Amino acid sequence: MDGADSKGVLNQLSVLEVRARSRNTQPQQQCCVKELRAKAEALKIQRDQLEAEAQIHKVLHKLRMSMEKQCPHEEEEAMDEESENTQLLQLMARHTQLKDLLYAHHVIGGYDVIKTPQSKGVCMSLTTAYEGIYLDTYNLEIDLKHKLTITRHNIPPFIPLKDLAKQSNMQTNIRAFLDTLSLHLNAFTGRKQQLKFVKEQHQSITVMESNVLCSRLVLMFTVPRGKNAVLCRLDYTDHTRCLPTGVQFVCEDEELLDSPEWKKNCSLLKETPVHKALTTMKKNGSIV
Repeated sequence: MDGADSKGVLNQLSVLEVRARSRNTQPQQQCCVKELRAKAEALKIQRDQLEAEAQIHKVLHKLRMSMEKQCPHEEEEAMDEESENTQLLQLMARHTQLKDLLYAHHVIGGYDVIKTPQSKGVCMSLTTAYEGIYLDTYNLEIDLKHKLTITRHNIPPFIPLKDLAKQSNMQTNIRAFLDTLSLHLNAFTGRKQQLKFVKEQHQSITVMESNVLCSRLVLMFTVPRGKNAVLCRLDYTDHTRCLPTGVQFVCEDEELLDSPEWKKNCSLLKETPVHKALTTMKKNGSIV
Protein backbone atom coordinates (compact mmCIF):
# COMPACT_ATOMS: atom_id res chain seq x y z
CA MET A 1 0.00 0.00 0.00
CA ASP A 2 1.47 3.34 -1.07
CA GLY A 3 1.34 6.61 0.86
CA ALA A 4 -1.79 7.95 -0.90
CA ASP A 5 -3.79 4.84 -0.14
CA SER A 6 -2.75 4.84 3.51
CA LYS A 7 -3.77 8.50 3.87
CA GLY A 8 -7.17 7.71 2.38
CA VAL A 9 -7.73 4.87 4.78
CA LEU A 10 -6.70 6.97 7.79
CA ASN A 11 -9.02 9.78 6.74
CA GLN A 12 -11.86 7.34 6.37
CA LEU A 13 -11.17 5.92 9.83
CA SER A 14 -11.13 9.45 11.33
CA VAL A 15 -14.52 10.22 9.77
CA LEU A 16 -15.97 6.98 11.14
CA GLU A 17 -14.55 7.73 14.60
CA VAL A 18 -16.10 11.23 14.63
CA ARG A 19 -19.47 9.79 13.60
CA ALA A 20 -19.29 7.17 16.36
CA ARG A 21 -18.49 9.79 18.96
CA SER A 22 -21.35 12.01 17.81
CA ARG A 23 -23.75 9.07 18.05
CA ASN A 24 -22.59 8.36 21.63
CA THR A 25 -22.92 11.97 22.74
CA GLN A 26 -26.38 12.52 21.26
CA PRO A 27 -28.25 10.42 23.93
CA GLN A 28 -26.26 12.14 26.68
CA GLN A 29 -27.13 15.57 25.27
CA GLN A 30 -30.79 14.60 25.01
CA CYS A 31 -30.76 13.39 28.63
CA CYS A 32 -29.16 16.67 29.78
CA VAL A 33 -31.73 18.66 27.83
CA LYS A 34 -34.57 16.74 29.51
CA GLU A 35 -33.09 17.36 32.97
CA LEU A 36 -32.64 21.07 32.28
CA ARG A 37 -36.21 21.36 31.00
CA ALA A 38 -37.51 19.58 34.13
CA LYS A 39 -35.51 21.93 36.36
CA ALA A 40 -36.80 24.92 34.45
CA GLU A 41 -40.42 23.75 34.90
CA ALA A 42 -39.84 23.17 38.63
CA LEU A 43 -38.33 26.66 38.98
CA LYS A 44 -41.30 28.18 37.14
CA ILE A 45 -43.71 26.42 39.52
CA GLN A 46 -41.67 27.59 42.51
CA ARG A 47 -41.66 31.15 41.13
CA ASP A 48 -45.44 31.11 40.69
CA GLN A 49 -45.90 29.80 44.25
CA LEU A 50 -43.64 32.51 45.68
CA GLU A 51 -45.46 35.19 43.71
CA ALA A 52 -48.81 33.90 44.99
CA GLU A 53 -47.51 33.80 48.59
CA ALA A 54 -46.10 37.31 48.26
CA GLN A 55 -49.45 38.53 46.98
CA ILE A 56 -51.27 36.85 49.87
CA HIS A 57 -48.84 38.40 52.37
CA LYS A 58 -49.50 41.84 50.87
CA VAL A 59 -53.26 41.34 51.17
CA LEU A 60 -52.91 40.00 54.74
CA HIS A 61 -50.75 42.98 55.70
CA LYS A 62 -53.39 45.41 54.36
CA LEU A 63 -56.14 43.50 56.16
CA ARG A 64 -54.19 43.56 59.43
CA MET A 65 -53.66 47.30 59.13
CA SER A 66 -57.37 47.85 58.50
CA MET A 67 -58.33 45.48 61.35
CA GLU A 68 -56.17 47.41 63.81
CA LYS A 69 -57.78 50.71 62.78
CA GLN A 70 -61.31 49.31 62.59
CA CYS A 71 -63.45 48.66 65.65
CA PRO A 72 -64.72 45.08 66.22
CA HIS A 73 -68.37 45.88 65.39
CA GLU A 74 -67.45 47.51 62.09
CA GLU A 75 -65.22 44.53 61.30
CA GLU A 76 -68.07 42.04 61.82
CA GLU A 77 -70.44 44.07 59.62
CA ALA A 78 -67.84 44.23 56.85
CA MET A 79 -67.29 40.48 56.98
CA ASP A 80 -71.01 39.80 56.60
CA GLU A 81 -71.08 41.69 53.30
CA GLU A 82 -67.93 40.25 51.74
CA SER A 83 -67.20 37.01 49.92
CA GLU A 84 -66.02 33.76 51.47
CA ASN A 85 -62.50 34.27 50.10
CA THR A 86 -62.24 37.68 51.75
CA GLN A 87 -63.53 36.23 55.02
CA LEU A 88 -60.92 33.48 54.81
CA LEU A 89 -58.17 36.05 54.25
CA GLN A 90 -59.43 38.06 57.21
CA LEU A 91 -59.31 34.95 59.40
CA MET A 92 -55.75 34.28 58.20
CA ALA A 93 -54.82 37.87 59.02
CA ARG A 94 -56.33 37.50 62.49
CA HIS A 95 -54.39 34.25 62.95
CA THR A 96 -51.05 35.86 62.07
CA GLN A 97 -51.89 38.78 64.38
CA LEU A 98 -52.54 36.41 67.29
CA LYS A 99 -49.32 34.49 66.54
CA ASP A 100 -47.35 37.75 66.71
CA LEU A 101 -49.00 38.61 70.03
CA LEU A 102 -48.18 35.17 71.45
CA TYR A 103 -44.57 35.53 70.32
CA ALA A 104 -44.33 38.94 72.00
CA HIS A 105 -45.89 37.46 75.13
CA HIS A 106 -43.25 34.71 75.08
CA VAL A 107 -40.42 37.24 74.64
CA ILE A 108 -41.43 39.13 77.78
CA GLY A 109 -41.58 35.88 79.72
CA GLY A 110 -45.27 35.07 79.39
CA TYR A 111 -46.21 37.29 82.33
CA ASP A 112 -48.99 39.87 82.23
CA VAL A 113 -47.68 43.27 83.31
CA ILE A 114 -49.76 46.39 83.98
CA LYS A 115 -48.95 49.75 85.55
CA THR A 116 -50.16 50.37 89.07
CA PRO A 117 -52.77 53.13 89.54
CA GLN A 118 -50.19 55.33 91.26
CA SER A 119 -47.75 54.75 88.36
CA LYS A 120 -44.98 54.02 90.86
CA GLY A 121 -44.47 50.46 89.75
CA VAL A 122 -45.98 47.51 87.95
CA CYS A 123 -48.27 44.62 88.84
CA MET A 124 -47.30 41.21 87.47
CA SER A 125 -49.70 38.28 87.17
CA LEU A 126 -48.54 34.66 87.35
CA THR A 127 -51.11 32.13 86.15
CA THR A 128 -50.86 28.51 87.25
CA ALA A 129 -52.13 25.48 85.37
CA TYR A 130 -52.18 21.69 85.64
CA GLU A 131 -52.88 19.22 82.83
CA GLY A 132 -53.98 22.04 80.55
CA ILE A 133 -56.45 23.53 83.05
CA TYR A 134 -55.84 27.05 84.30
CA LEU A 135 -56.05 27.28 88.08
CA ASP A 136 -55.10 30.08 90.47
CA THR A 137 -53.59 33.43 89.48
CA TYR A 138 -51.14 35.20 91.79
CA ASN A 139 -50.10 38.84 91.65
CA LEU A 140 -46.99 40.82 92.59
CA GLU A 141 -46.83 44.58 92.89
CA ILE A 142 -43.24 45.76 92.38
CA ASP A 143 -41.98 49.28 93.10
CA LEU A 144 -39.53 50.53 90.45
CA LYS A 145 -38.39 53.79 92.06
CA HIS A 146 -34.89 53.23 93.47
CA LYS A 147 -34.59 49.47 93.46
CA LEU A 148 -37.00 46.64 92.73
CA THR A 149 -39.12 46.10 95.83
CA ILE A 150 -42.13 43.82 96.27
CA THR A 151 -44.72 46.04 97.95
CA ARG A 152 -47.82 43.85 97.83
CA HIS A 153 -48.63 40.31 96.76
CA ASN A 154 -50.97 37.38 97.30
CA ILE A 155 -48.31 34.67 97.15
CA PRO A 156 -49.01 31.93 99.75
CA PRO A 157 -46.93 32.55 102.89
CA PHE A 158 -45.29 29.11 102.73
CA ILE A 159 -43.62 30.02 99.40
CA PRO A 160 -40.20 31.51 100.36
CA LEU A 161 -40.65 34.70 98.33
CA LYS A 162 -37.77 36.70 99.85
CA ASP A 163 -35.35 33.80 99.59
CA LEU A 164 -36.27 33.24 95.93
CA ALA A 165 -35.76 36.96 95.22
CA LYS A 166 -32.26 36.84 96.74
CA GLN A 167 -31.26 33.55 95.12
CA SER A 168 -32.42 34.71 91.67
CA ASN A 169 -30.91 38.19 92.13
CA MET A 170 -34.16 39.97 91.31
CA GLN A 171 -32.43 43.37 91.03
CA THR A 172 -30.49 42.36 87.92
CA ASN A 173 -32.52 39.44 86.54
CA ILE A 174 -36.21 39.74 87.29
CA ARG A 175 -37.04 37.21 84.57
CA ALA A 176 -35.11 34.49 86.42
CA PHE A 177 -36.90 35.39 89.65
CA LEU A 178 -40.33 35.21 88.00
CA ASP A 179 -39.49 31.91 86.30
CA THR A 180 -38.37 30.36 89.62
CA LEU A 181 -41.41 31.69 91.45
CA SER A 182 -43.66 30.38 88.68
CA LEU A 183 -42.10 26.92 89.04
CA HIS A 184 -42.88 26.89 92.78
CA LEU A 185 -46.44 28.12 92.29
CA ASN A 186 -47.24 25.71 89.45
CA ALA A 187 -45.77 22.78 91.37
CA PHE A 188 -47.80 23.72 94.46
CA THR A 189 -51.09 24.05 92.56
CA GLY A 190 -50.30 20.83 90.68
CA ARG A 191 -49.78 18.88 93.93
CA LYS A 192 -52.94 20.45 95.38
CA GLN A 193 -54.89 19.45 92.28
CA GLN A 194 -53.59 15.88 92.49
CA LEU A 195 -54.75 15.67 96.11
CA LYS A 196 -58.18 16.91 95.02
CA PHE A 197 -58.33 14.20 92.32
CA VAL A 198 -57.35 11.54 94.87
CA LYS A 199 -60.25 12.52 97.13
CA GLU A 200 -62.72 12.69 94.23
CA GLN A 201 -61.66 9.62 92.22
CA HIS A 202 -60.45 7.22 94.94
CA GLN A 203 -62.93 7.26 97.78
CA SER A 204 -61.80 3.81 98.94
CA ILE A 205 -58.41 5.33 99.81
CA THR A 206 -58.11 7.34 103.01
CA VAL A 207 -56.04 10.52 103.15
CA MET A 208 -54.48 10.24 106.59
CA GLU A 209 -52.30 13.36 106.49
CA SER A 210 -51.40 16.30 104.26
CA ASN A 211 -49.97 19.79 104.80
CA VAL A 212 -50.79 23.21 103.31
CA LEU A 213 -47.84 23.06 100.92
CA CYS A 214 -48.95 19.57 99.82
CA SER A 215 -45.33 18.51 100.22
CA ARG A 216 -46.21 15.55 102.44
CA LEU A 217 -49.05 13.10 101.87
CA VAL A 218 -49.95 9.96 103.82
CA LEU A 219 -52.47 7.54 102.31
CA MET A 220 -53.95 4.28 103.54
CA PHE A 221 -54.62 1.46 101.07
CA THR A 222 -56.41 -1.83 101.47
CA VAL A 223 -54.74 -4.86 99.89
CA PRO A 224 -57.08 -7.55 98.46
CA ARG A 225 -54.95 -10.38 99.90
CA GLY A 226 -55.89 -10.71 103.55
CA LYS A 227 -57.47 -7.24 103.54
CA ASN A 228 -54.24 -5.85 104.99
CA ALA A 229 -53.82 -2.10 105.38
CA VAL A 230 -50.82 -0.36 103.84
CA LEU A 231 -49.71 3.13 104.82
CA CYS A 232 -48.04 5.07 102.02
CA ARG A 233 -46.03 8.24 102.67
CA LEU A 234 -45.15 10.53 99.77
CA ASP A 235 -42.52 13.24 100.35
CA TYR A 236 -42.18 16.12 97.87
CA THR A 237 -38.86 17.58 99.00
CA ASP A 238 -38.32 19.31 95.64
CA HIS A 239 -40.94 22.06 95.82
CA THR A 240 -40.57 22.86 92.11
CA ARG A 241 -42.00 19.47 91.06
CA CYS A 242 -45.37 17.73 91.18
CA LEU A 243 -43.85 14.27 91.67
CA PRO A 244 -42.58 12.89 94.99
CA THR A 245 -38.89 12.38 95.64
CA GLY A 246 -39.54 9.72 98.29
CA VAL A 247 -42.11 6.92 98.68
CA GLN A 248 -42.36 4.75 101.80
CA PHE A 249 -44.74 1.85 102.57
CA VAL A 250 -45.59 0.51 106.02
CA CYS A 251 -47.46 -2.79 106.46
CA GLU A 252 -47.56 -5.69 108.94
CA ASP A 253 -47.00 -8.08 106.03
CA GLU A 254 -43.35 -7.26 105.28
CA GLU A 255 -43.08 -9.99 102.66
CA LEU A 256 -45.79 -8.23 100.68
CA LEU A 257 -43.80 -5.02 100.51
CA ASP A 258 -40.65 -6.89 99.43
CA SER A 259 -42.47 -8.44 96.46
CA PRO A 260 -41.65 -7.29 92.89
CA GLU A 261 -45.22 -6.06 92.53
CA TRP A 262 -44.89 -3.49 95.33
CA LYS A 263 -41.43 -2.44 94.21
CA LYS A 264 -43.03 -1.59 90.87
CA ASN A 265 -45.74 0.32 92.72
CA CYS A 266 -43.05 2.34 94.49
CA SER A 267 -41.44 3.30 91.17
CA LEU A 268 -44.87 4.03 89.70
CA LEU A 269 -45.71 6.52 92.45
CA LYS A 270 -42.36 8.30 91.92
CA GLU A 271 -42.82 8.61 88.15
CA THR A 272 -46.58 9.20 87.79
CA PRO A 273 -49.03 11.70 89.34
CA VAL A 274 -50.48 10.08 92.44
CA HIS A 275 -54.13 9.95 91.26
CA LYS A 276 -53.08 8.25 88.00
CA ALA A 277 -50.71 5.87 89.81
CA LEU A 278 -53.55 4.78 92.15
CA THR A 279 -55.78 4.06 89.14
CA THR A 280 -53.07 1.81 87.68
CA MET A 281 -52.57 0.04 91.04
CA LYS A 282 -56.32 -0.66 91.23
CA LYS A 283 -56.34 -2.06 87.68
CA ASN A 284 -53.37 -4.29 88.53
CA GLY A 285 -55.16 -5.57 91.62
CA SER A 286 -52.57 -4.25 94.06
CA ILE A 287 -55.16 -2.29 96.06
CA VAL A 288 -58.92 -2.25 96.44
